[in-house]
Amino acid sequence: MTATPLPPKLAEFTLKAVLAGLLFGVLFGAANAYLGLKAGLTVSTSIPIAVLSALVFQLFPNKGTILETNMAQTVGSASSSLASGTIFTIPALFLWGIVPETWQVALLAMAGGVLGILAMVPLRRLLIVQADAELPYPEGRACAEVLRATQHGGSGGRWIVIGIAIGAAMKLFFGAMHLLPETVGWTPSFLPNGALSLALAPALMAVGFIVGFRASAVMVSGAVLSSLVLYPLVTKVHMAGLVDAGQQAAAALSPSAIKNRFLLYVGAGAVAAAGLFTVVKTAPTMVASLRAVLGGMQQQAHGGTVDDRDRDVPGSVLLGGLAALVAALILVPGIFAGELPLLGRIAAALGVALFGFLFVPVSSRLVGVIGVSSNPTSAMALITLAGSAGLFLALGWKGVAAQAAVLTIGTVVCVAASKAGDISQDLKTGWLVGASPFRQQFGQLIAAGVACWVVAAVVIAMGKTYGFGDDGLAAPQARLMQTMVEAVLGANLPWDLLVMGGLLSGTGMLAGLPALPFALGIYLPLSTLAAVFVGGCVRRFAERANQDRLDVESGVLCASGFVAGEGLAGVGIAGWAYASGAGRHVAAPYSSSEGFAALAVFAIAVVVLFRSTRKAG
Repeated sequence: MTATPLPPKLAEFTLKAVLAGLLFGVLFGAANAYLGLKAGLTVSTSIPIAVLSALVFQLFPNKGTILETNMAQTVGSASSSLASGTIFTIPALFLWGIVPETWQVALLAMAGGVLGILAMVPLRRLLIVQADAELPYPEGRACAEVLRATQHGGSGGRWIVIGIAIGAAMKLFFGAMHLLPETVGWTPSFLPNGALSLALAPALMAVGFIVGFRASAVMVSGAVLSSLVLYPLVTKVHMAGLVDAGQQAAAALSPSAIKNRFLLYVGAGAVAAAGLFTVVKTAPTMVASLRAVLGGMQQQAHGGTVDDRDRDVPGSVLLGGLAALVAALILVPGIFAGELPLLGRIAAALGVALFGFLFVPVSSRLVGVIGVSSNPTSAMALITLAGSAGLFLALGWKGVAAQAAVLTIGTVVCVAASKAGDISQDLKTGWLVGASPFRQQFGQLIAAGVACWVVAAVVIAMGKTYGFGDDGLAAPQARLMQTMVEAVLGANLPWDLLVMGGLLSGTGMLAGLPALPFALGIYLPLSTLAAVFVGGCVRRFAERANQDRLDVESGVLCASGFVAGEGLAGVGIAGWAYASGAGRHVAAPYSSSEGFAALAVFAIAVVVLFRSTRKAG
């Protein structure tokens, strides 16, 4: 595929394109934040935003050009990357008893977004144009095809609207009215504390459909190992110890106690080991990417072209923006949680600059091969946290305040790495359809300044309404970051359990399983990943049943609608509860008939998702 020559005066950076992008970006950013806090997973939103923007533009007299639609999806997709980086770290502050202000979270997210955008600009020609054969940027190419298809009509828009309606309706049905249980399960009597469970969440099923059967099967296999082997095994060993000590066996630990005392650390060790393995495996890419920074800057200096399709933001904006970013991190008191002194803010800003410029090129290059959804930003965040915590430890800073400051450094870098991957895909799409890079870059900067406030408000509202951890939203990635920071700064952690988790992850790798998906399965709850696996099974069955009549694109759009609909409904429920002061809902026991009824309702979403993959006619 090559770039398509288009008339230079084709409308692109228009008010309706920017406003549509901001609107859909806010909606999908809030939905992705909810999904990530609930399940620790997020999805790419470029394609659904492109389709929805094209539908909206049909209401205007002059419709809308392909470049306007591309601008809308470029602006809109910016919010999802801000959400990904923020939700992986900020909830850990709540777990330490620190409730940040909305403006703090917003400024951290905006700082990461600006860093990711501006640091990627010098690499555009090298990675997007010159390395076209080497770096396909899968989501970017797919979005370019969708943009071209929207110019000729299509049925995909209908499915995303249906998906949004069903996802929102089911979340309201299960999560607001509480007419039926949100999770169903079965506890076998012969496996103490072992359980099979399924979360009735269309958004989670949608994730499984998008990532496919293989990835979802690997993740659920780790979860089955944890739920049906590790939990019963720890329970049996504990009960045997009680009997040997002459105590009552009935004093066995509850599942939540087993998780908090043992398996939380086993899962964290598994994910940490898988993340480190991923980073080591991609070390050659990191070195090549760092070299590409210098090469890209030289290309920028000697570009000198007047063609809008090969022009980036001016160097004054690039250098001035980065200088202003570092200055703000140093001079604004309170931007890093923990109330750091001036010397601490200087050290934190240097940590952001060091790790940001290390991982932005890595992220930009990695997503060119593996795509945004597989970008290991959590592994990059772990390394950032370990390095920053080591620096703080060397300077003698410990305690909760130091932990909070280290975590917020990780927030900026995690957002920057996520943002760099997102804008790389957008710039590839733009190059393929003949867009103007500097307009896309300005659009992303505008989006970062707007979406950061929405993402921050969602995270704060969720934390105050539901809470994070066992009694609220799981926020699994944030708990992992919390464990890493506490470990480096010297908290008393069971290193033997962390090593056991790492060995479990290593065993999976030796068996040929993908490192991170299998480790996430050990760490995340079975109910979450069982729903993801249902989505993977729907895709596998659709591929085999439909064959020549398969329409995966419409299926992905329907799945994206599930994510958006459920996420927006979840955010709305949280906002209402926060504003009204309603108490947190506690799940009540349910009967077998209620469980089967809940499964029947959930089956509606399964059938709709399968039906969306079949071409009409």
